[in-house]
Parts: sequence; structure tokens; C-alpha cells
Amino acid sequence: MSLSLDNKVINIVKKAAKLANHTFSVQQKSSEADIVTSSDFAVQNFLVQQLGSLVPQAGFLCEEKGATDTTKDMLWIIDPIDGTMNYARNIPHFAISVALVGKDAPILGVVYCPARNEVFSATVGEGARLNGKPIRVSDKPFGQALLCTATSVYNKQLAPVCFQIIEQVFPQCSDTRRFGSCAVELCYLAAGKCDLYFEIRVNPWDYAAAYIVLSEAGGILRGLHGQTLAFDCPTVLVGANNVENYQKLANVVSQHIATLPYEPTLD
Repeated sequence: MSLSLDNKVINIVKKAAKLANHTFSVQQKSSEADIVTSSDFAVQNFLVQQLGSLVPQAGFLCEEKGATDTTKDMLWIIDPIDGTMNYARNIPHFAISVALVGKDAPILGVVYCPARNEVFSATVGEGARLNGKPIRVSDKPFGQALLCTATSVYNKQLAPVCFQIIEQVFPQCSDTRRFGSCAVELCYLAAGKCDLYFEIRVNPWDYAAAYIVLSEAGGILRGLHGQTLAFDCPTVLVGANNVENYQKLANVVSQHIATLPYEPTLD
């Protein structure tokens, strides 16, 4: 019996991860906090080649330069290593993130955490899985919720408002967490390991695959004003395990951020 498309993607992603197990070099991008490794390029190049053969009619939107073609009606959206700083420092919270999206709707997402051997995957309409087993968001109320968040490490001028939002939410929830990878954190939300999510500026390759997983697990992830995510520009992300918690968190965010505080252009 032939493998389904999502299982074929999982196999390709697992093979790509082996390229991140060797000695690597590190380069600085926009700042000392924004780095890229030779593993990022090796993994991305492998994924572009293999996924291009798998679905020849699809284009690409990738984090690292040199492999972007957004003219097609279908796109592979790829982050070869989300959480590169963690990877470079041997912290196990990093992931390979691959999404396939159509012109009007997402199709599938795969997020593989090699250090933990965790594969989060989802095909739209078929539910979300962790290593092949179904997952769902938690049912915890706001007061018992864990908030995953970040403070805009690449754009530190945005950090003060992030701290203001965290300061307002913290007394109302259980605690906060920062794992250093958007894809990992959103998948943890999908699996019920955390319950709330906020980040002020996130690119599509960071969240596309995990958004599909989270949505299929029953969670909610929206932009600044509650809009559906479009995968074509950086955005504010507000997410939660249920509508009530989402609305409560979104209300706090809207008190501090009225309009997008940066130009909606990709890095």
C-alpha cells in the first residue's frame, strides 16, 4: 500500500534531520541573536529538492535565502531549523517545520523535533497526531493555563510592550514558559502541554506547519485583530486552547497593541 502524502513528508523530514547531526558552522544574520548554521542550509536544500520532486507543481517559501518561489498556487513553507540558537547550543527545543498550503487553504503540516524524536503532524480534516497518535488541546481554564511567549529577540525595540502584556497576563494564569521555538511551542499547545500563546512578530515559516497541527487539535491561532493567518507576511500571533481563553488573551493584547508595530514585510 502506498504511503499517504503526509507520511511521505514525514519520511523526507526525518531524512533531512540527519543532516543536522554533524559538525556545523555558525554565521550572524541581522544581529548577534539572529544566527544561521550550515545545518540550516543543508536541511533546507535537501527539503527543497525532495519536496519539489514530491509535489512538482508547488513553489517554496523558505526562511533561508536562495530557495523561494511564491508564484505557484501551492507552496511548501519551510523552516529548516526553528530554534537555531537552541540547536547551536545543544538545547533540545528546536524543530524542522514543513507546511503545504494551497491558494485558499492550508493542506498539511509536519513539525519534527529530532532531539526528542517527536513528530507532530496534521492533514486538514484528519486531526493532529504526535508520533502517529491523536492529540488534542487541553481543557484548562485561564487560571490554570501555561502561557508560552517571547520578547522579540530579533527586534528588541518591540520588547517593552511584550513585557507589559506578559506582566498583565501572568497574575491571571498559572505560569509562563519560553522554549525558544515558535513551532515547538505551538505544537506543545496542540498537545495540551501549554494552553496560551502570544508573540509580537513571527514569520510564516515559523508558524505555518504548527498552525495546521494546532488547528486540527482543536486550538485557535489568529492575528492581531482576530484575522485568519495568511502565510505571506510577519504577524502578531495570539493562540489558546479554547475560544474563552483566546478572547481573554486577545483582549489583553489589544489593550497594548492597537496596530501592527512594524512593516508587514518578510525578513
